[in-house]
Amino acid sequence: MRIELEKRPRASRFFTFASPLIALLLTLVFGAIMFKLMGKDPYFALYSFFVEPLTQVWSVHELAIKAAPLILIGVGLSVCYRSNNWNIGAEGQFIVGALVGSYLPVIYFEWHSPLILPLMLILGMVGGGLYAAIPALLKTRFNTNEILSSLMLVYIAQLLLDYLTRGPWRDPQGFNFPQTREFVEEAVLPAIWQDSGRAHWGFAIAIVVAILVWFMMRFTMKGFEIKVLGQSERAGRFAGFSSKGMVWFSMVFSGALAGLAGIAEVSGSIGHLQPSISPGYGFTAIIVAFLGRLSPIGIIASGLVLALTYLGGEGAQLSIGVSDKVTRVFQGLLLFFVLSCDTLIYYKVRVVWTKARSALSGGSK
Repeated sequence: MRIELEKRPRASRFFTFASPLIALLLTLVFGAIMFKLMGKDPYFALYSFFVEPLTQVWSVHELAIKAAPLILIGVGLSVCYRSNNWNIGAEGQFIVGALVGSYLPVIYFEWHSPLILPLMLILGMVGGGLYAAIPALLKTRFNTNEILSSLMLVYIAQLLLDYLTRGPWRDPQGFNFPQTREFVEEAVLPAIWQDSGRAHWGFAIAIVVAILVWFMMRFTMKGFEIKVLGQSERAGRFAGFSSKGMVWFSMVFSGALAGLAGIAEVSGSIGHLQPSISPGYGFTAIIVAFLGRLSPIGIIASGLVLALTYLGGEGAQLSIGVSDKVTRVFQGLLLFFVLSCDTLIYYKVRVVWTKARSALSGGSK
């Protein structure tokens, strides 16, 4: 007996739309079962995870802070994935964007100018884009698998961040703590509503970028090129599109948005560099992209949902006494059910009885 997947002649439009909602519902059901097995009240646990963080104004601000990098990175990855290029190294591009963008406030720490913040954001995009260009070069020049090369570069970026914050860039007046100098006021992304919480303009930038990318994908020739090459490279060549050019564009574009997310996170939320600046935003954004159906507008909603798992996980550690790893379990369940639902939408599961067939064929002879 073997199990095969047979492509459906036509995917259901209803289930294609409802798939993320079904995946979210299944995640909640299996999450409740997990909490029950842990000896926790599943209703109170789910309330602590998904409802309690929305009951206070300051926690809504924290939700926006965590959603901003997820939306920015997820939008960039959606362009990459729709073009059939697989950037798995957004976490590394996030870190390198933060490093390159922080060069000015760390090295020229006495410089006070309104130009410093725009330059930091531009440098962050340049850093992330150039780092993503490495797997693009390897793929177009040597036919290297971009999944492996982009993923391996994450660890290099993490080690580089650790080296700089503990070594050359460490604050000489920081009592030997592994972090850089605090950014000057002009190098910090300001809060949107300072009186009610910490949410900064990085969230607004993420929303604007998502809308612009949606417009690009929907109404421009570049968006059409991305869709055509993503669905059929051969058809794209007949249309005069370059598959290698699309590798460069999609990888650098997604890397630039990841780098922008990195410098926005450091500038708006942390205020300095330290050995760890991300709880895994670059990897979680992969879930965000697929949960949002690779649509920039859908990614805004899915980014808020995944940000809620981060925020709820932090609160649940105090309210119900669970490990922070529970957040990862929820995110993993969500990705599993999203991919499972999509598989069942586009394919039928067929059981083939090989032994029975061979016995019948042998008997007929």
